[in-house]
Amino acid sequence: MKTRTLGTSGLTVSAIGFGCMGIDFGYSHKLTKEDGITLIRQAADRGVTFFDTAEVYGPFSNEIMVGEALAPYRDTVVIATKFGFNIQPDGVLSMELNSRPEKIRQACEGSLKRLGVEVIDLLYQHRVDPNVPIEDVAGTVKDLIAEGKVKHFGMSEPGAETLRRAHTVQPVTAVQNEYSLWTRGPETNGIFDACEELDIGLVPYSPLGKGFLTGTMTKTADLGDADFRATLPRFTDDAMAKNYALVEVLKSIGDRKNATPAQIALAWNIAQKPWIVPIPGTTKLHRLEESLAAADINLSAADLAEIETAAGAIAIEGERYTPAGMAAVGR
Repeated sequence: MKTRTLGTSGLTVSAIGFGCMGIDFGYSHKLTKEDGITLIRQAADRGVTFFDTAEVYGPFSNEIMVGEALAPYRDTVVIATKFGFNIQPDGVLSMELNSRPEKIRQACEGSLKRLGVEVIDLLYQHRVDPNVPIEDVAGTVKDLIAEGKVKHFGMSEPGAETLRRAHTVQPVTAVQNEYSLWTRGPETNGIFDACEELDIGLVPYSPLGKGFLTGTMTKTADLGDADFRATLPRFTDDAMAKNYALVEVLKSIGDRKNATPAQIALAWNIAQKPWIVPIPGTTKLHRLEESLAAADINLSAADLAEIETAAGAIAIEGERYTPAGMAAVGR
């Protein structure tokens, strides 16, 4: 597996990471803890060194699974987790934002215990809390780094100016944002510019459009009640039918490259910047192997121009989140 460095932090990881959320959280199809551990270890055995989780996934169960799975690999992998929501000790999740310093410390201690590690490699603020100055958040993480409990600071879905303010207090190693051929906000909302200027890595989550860009989903969504995509505007029947034109573009290029739409989508993602490391997720070994093979696909300038022209002619239907979800990003 090829490697990349996130910004100038010296944090070197596999060119494609593994987003572990969907193994047991957010989707209808979930793996047992034992099967999830097996899949994560299969990823590590295939060269993945960058694994992403969060206290909110489960809540808590995803971190426990990731920590147990990666214990034998601890010296060779990077584990990222996140804080920023109110979670009760019994695991009741309110989805209310909370990045008060004492809550960050509480979350950090909980994550260390659940992951079974002495230090968290990369600790993200999951969403910007408008009620807590970002300087206080960055300052708290800076203290945790000084105490040896955290190595690197990250932010998920911040606004560009908020990112810059945080970076002046504690250098930000990575920004996690949704970024794919149907979600290209970082290119125009200042995040790309800030990452380039400040030498910050970008970690795209949902680089396969929450599964849509793989080409395996029909134009009519067939999602269970437990699948959070059923609440998202882009996964209505009408939106999926209209957005399928983007999948057709990926299929066309993939046919010529002997690659799947998912592989072309990931290869495109990686090709945008040398400091981009996408973290696709899956519950299936063959999909994991499919994604990892994308690291070896080289898209020429002509290929990229063709994708740009074709994708640029498609108006994506639907927001990526509900109004409440959209209100929590880009702050």
